[in-house]
Amino acid sequence: MQRLEALLEGLRARDRGSVARALNLLEDRRPAQREAQRALVRASAAMARGRVFGVTGPPGAGKSTLCSALVRAFRASGRRVGVVAVDPSSVNSGGALLGDRLRILTHEGPGGVDEGVFVRSLAAGGALGGLSRTAPACVDLLAAAFDVVLVETVGVGQSEVDVARVADLTLVAVQPASGDALQFLKAGILEIPDVLVVTKADLGDPARRAVGDLRHALAVAREAGVDRGAADAVSVCAVSSETGEGIADLVATLDRRWDALEEGDGLAIRRFHGGVALAFETVARRVGELGVDALGGEATVRARLRGLVAMELPSMEAAETIVDEAVAALRTLTP
Repeated sequence: MQRLEALLEGLRARDRGSVARALNLLEDRRPAQREAQRALVRASAAMARGRVFGVTGPPGAGKSTLCSALVRAFRASGRRVGVVAVDPSSVNSGGALLGDRLRILTHEGPGGVDEGVFVRSLAAGGALGGLSRTAPACVDLLAAAFDVVLVETVGVGQSEVDVARVADLTLVAVQPASGDALQFLKAGILEIPDVLVVTKADLGDPARRAVGDLRHALAVAREAGVDRGAADAVSVCAVSSETGEGIADLVATLDRRWDALEEGDGLAIRRFHGGVALAFETVARRVGELGVDALGGEATVRARLRGLVAMELPSMEAAETIVDEAVAALRTLTP
């Protein structure tokens, strides 16, 4: 317990060493650590939360380079930045291959490494939604210690939308002259972007055509009545992470969109619905269809989760509560 209190004090003081130790605790798979993990998640979720921006897109779209450019821009305005980078898993060890940590530049301050930047690589671990099992809790923890948290997913396809469950705003990176501009808007991922970012704007005409294609696709989606939380609210930006072109405008767009959410109930509503969706997906993954049915079916489980999250229980703790109930219910069915 003393160790946990020390970690929490370190988080409140924004101490990098405490952040690293707290993340290690969250990723510890030993059952003996479960109670400490729950206490840490509960305490960090109750702290003031920084802005969380998700960055997703297909492999090769330039997500890591974009994150690096955004880190530089946020640091230039004095904001502390945490990054959760989800990497493909190593076939041999199961751990992260650390490609994202290598691609996201090390930011130097006057005394060496910039203490205002913290990058954590996580292994996807076979998860199909673009994030890892522990990513949501790690994001909450970093959000308690940093002004801005960037969540970079592993390269995704057309339907992996988990990042929208944990991010306040979601950026989808699109590479010009690759077909992504239209292919990426065909399926479930159309529902998640707040900002579509055409990368490699220094390519010139191909980037401008991609911007035009995306705006046209969004107009078609509006006319087709796609329930997107309004396709007309999606911003389209073109940037070059290498030259810095468009990065300031992108940061201004993110800040403007976040401020608009915060002014009303939009931010709280988005976080609530994201937390419930994330919790249900966790429950379904852990106990499967039989476990959900044992508790009365999907509608009943979602209603129960809405009640728990409304009581300000962290989504992962709400999920664990329902998982325990499902396991108990399944045991009563065993002869």
